[in-house]
Amino acid sequence: MSSVKSLKPTTYRWTICLLLFLATTINYLDRQVLSLTWKDFIAPEFHWNNNDYGNITALFSIFYAVGMLFAGKFVDWMDTKKGFLWAIGIWSIGAVLHAFCGIGTSGILTGNWLAGFHGSKELISTVSNTSAIISTSVTLFIFARFVLAIGEAGNFPAAIKTTAEYFPKKDRAFSTSIWNAGATVGALAAPLTIPFIAKSMGWEWAFIIIGALGFVWMGLWVFVYKKPHLHKRVNEHELTYINQDQDDLPNEDTSVPEKVFTFKECFSYRQTWAFAFGKFMTDGVWWFFLFWTPAYLSSVYGMDSTQSALPLFVLYMITLLSIIGGWLPKYFVEKKGMNAYSGRMKAMLIFAFFPLLALLAQPLGSATYWIPVLIIGIAGAAHQAWSANIFSTVGDMFPKKAIATITGIGGMAGGIGSFIINKSSGVLFDHAHKAWSTVDGVPLLEKYPQYINDRLPDGFFEQLKKSGAVVSDGIDKGYMIIFSICAVAYLIAWIVMKTLVPKYKVISK
Repeated sequence: MSSVKSLKPTTYRWTICLLLFLATTINYLDRQVLSLTWKDFIAPEFHWNNNDYGNITALFSIFYAVGMLFAGKFVDWMDTKKGFLWAIGIWSIGAVLHAFCGIGTSGILTGNWLAGFHGSKELISTVSNTSAIISTSVTLFIFARFVLAIGEAGNFPAAIKTTAEYFPKKDRAFSTSIWNAGATVGALAAPLTIPFIAKSMGWEWAFIIIGALGFVWMGLWVFVYKKPHLHKRVNEHELTYINQDQDDLPNEDTSVPEKVFTFKECFSYRQTWAFAFGKFMTDGVWWFFLFWTPAYLSSVYGMDSTQSALPLFVLYMITLLSIIGGWLPKYFVEKKGMNAYSGRMKAMLIFAFFPLLALLAQPLGSATYWIPVLIIGIAGAAHQAWSANIFSTVGDMFPKKAIATITGIGGMAGGIGSFIINKSSGVLFDHAHKAWSTVDGVPLLEKYPQYINDRLPDGFFEQLKKSGAVVSDGIDKGYMIIFSICAVAYLIAWIVMKTLVPKYKVISK
């Protein structure tokens, strides 16, 4: 029990929430470095197209999915403090590894492993085998993304478990919405920092500098975190508030370990399937916006990574409205007398309607790029509000000892959904770029049939425009298809979740 004696309740739980916020911010900064550097800095060096980038992001999603499945069990086994340290340590190493993919490509193809960042670029430019450059560099980036994904998979299971330890059920969605806003802040800070670091110092240093932030966070976590009933900064009044849900009282006898749910037991509950399906349908939407919006602004509106910094900043500023996602269910519970699950599901239904605006992003985007930027921002805010609540449904219905495992299962499902949308997007965009584009009013592949089964050369469209040809890029049609899928995903997810779990039911063992 806490050694702090005071008539006034302490509020140390919000310090823990702040640390979770910082971890999530770093998580998303690390995740977004590639999306903000590949088009302008990495693709020209390694000859990548949309499909190459789509393969890397899709495999990251599947690595993350598998990692989430086991990360939850790992965090439950290691417990919160050590589990979180392992997670952020691994993903920070993975983030830094990206910086050395150019040196690795140069070393494999030319035998020179000591050329440095600038020297490796010059050596790669002397290699005539473009296919070897593409396959080697993509493979190395996939490995770096693998390490990053395995580590990042631990963030949300550990954060959700920490939230369940430090907050009562009625406050969990609000606290989750606060630290989950770190995803937005990370996405917000990324376009204002990463492209400019890459432009001034080289894309490699963007990975190194951002990746190093995780090691700083680890030092804070070691000294700040303990379980609430053992923490000197948590007094009896705050501990009573934290433990107001009688079924969540901590196991004071630390010599008797809590029994953890097995995967088989977890999958036997409809609540698990409801959570997993909700994540499967919606996680990919957020990841698509995160990974592909910079490329969208580049492909459709011709912006480079520094020109798109302001639109992306505004977009992610809008997503900060997601803080309402934590307030609204609390309002339904405290003011309308609903139970936590019913209040959360009602709020999620409201949030599910906002992404429908994405149906208008491409049609109205012909007027100005600000229209899709604003619409994607609103859809992103709705996703983050939805996300805060879908995470909190786990704490509503499962005991603490199962939370990280269930969160991991849902994360795996979300990763699979993200794999599908990222891989499909890369294939679709390259197909649209070739099959649905026209040159002087003639379909591109009709005018240049030699490219039906081959890649378009680097800078092909730019060369055509310089020659005076009128080029209409069909890639915007590909984006319209994906935007339409994103628009309806949340309503489908909500209907299935409500069908599986129509009423609030706590799982006990």
